[in-house]
Amino acid sequence: MGKEGTEIKREEKKVEYLELIYDLIFVYIIGRNNSLLHQISGGFVEGRVFGVYVLCTLTVIQIWNFSTYYINMHGRNGLRDHICLFINMFLLYFMGEGMRTRWDGFMLEYHIAWGLILLNIGVQYFIELRNLRDCPEVTAQTKRMGLVLGAEALMVFVTYPIYRATGFFLAPFAVLFGVVGSMIHGKKSRVTLVDFTHLTERAMLYVVFTFGEMIIALAGYFEGGLTVRGLYFSLMSFLIVVGLFLSYGTVYDHLIDRELKCTGLVYMLLHIFLIFALSLITTSLEFMHDDEVELLPKILMLIFSFLGYYVSLFMTLRFSKTRCRPKARFFLSLVGCAASFVLLMLVFKDNSTVNIALSVIYVWGIFLLLHRFSIKTATGH
Repeated sequence: MGKEGTEIKREEKKVEYLELIYDLIFVYIIGRNNSLLHQISGGFVEGRVFGVYVLCTLTVIQIWNFSTYYINMHGRNGLRDHICLFINMFLLYFMGEGMRTRWDGFMLEYHIAWGLILLNIGVQYFIELRNLRDCPEVTAQTKRMGLVLGAEALMVFVTYPIYRATGFFLAPFAVLFGVVGSMIHGKKSRVTLVDFTHLTERAMLYVVFTFGEMIIALAGYFEGGLTVRGLYFSLMSFLIVVGLFLSYGTVYDHLIDRELKCTGLVYMLLHIFLIFALSLITTSLEFMHDDEVELLPKILMLIFSFLGYYVSLFMTLRFSKTRCRPKARFFLSLVGCAASFVLLMLVFKDNSTVNIALSVIYVWGIFLLLHRFSIKTATGH
């Protein structure tokens, strides 16, 4: 559930309007990023392009994570916070512009912007030290997080020249370093500075924005006039989006203990994979009615993205209220549903009409299981 430590009592942190404005830039980034997968070659997405997509997705979510953590622990909604957020918003535009299938010509500006964003957040941690002179433990962990960000920024800055000189691409290792470094930082922290309520709300808002991009993507089903096939696929896809959203809403509203005292690092890490899976589901649903994409690869992509979403979502239940901790039987039901879904999808792999109907049944079946479980835990039966 994350490492608990000495808690510093603070006033409850509210989500500020500027945080919401900051999140809007990520709506643009999500759209730019998903467009990478629309270049089809040989019946599916090229492996190199898919690799760029994965890297760009994880990079952007990590940036959002780092920003959110700083605001959660040290943000005061002051002038410095505002200026630093707006600087990062501006730099994110350069990263969005660099998200291209042939991005060799944009790698330099992409990595400069990425490194400057990390440096911007890291410098804020060091500036914050002047307010922590009487708190040695907090000072130590603040320095530690600033150093993690600074080290990752350095790795990002040297990625381009190393790539040009040797062909070795360091960027994925920079992302991995940021993940491992922040986890080690969290385990060493003896003082709990995180407002978990604020953190869960911020994560929820990012998920909502990702669902918003999914809803926008579904507009493609309504192009070309009204046909029986178009109406069928648009309805099925809409039901999938609604079912996925209701499942997340059930977990967030009824099961997660938002008053929990913890670092929240694992919770946010799980949301990196959850949001990544949602982005893949968006593209998979767009592929379902695209005859240019071969059927088996897009079916496998849909299966993988669904399973990734639900595994990430159900792993967040380790942060649930005590009375809402699922029993082994509940998880066995989920595994049974997943196994049946995968088997049936592969059996009917040559029929996209059946595949998307099976997806609807699976998504709503999971939601009904969750809904029933949340009602039982609320009533104590």
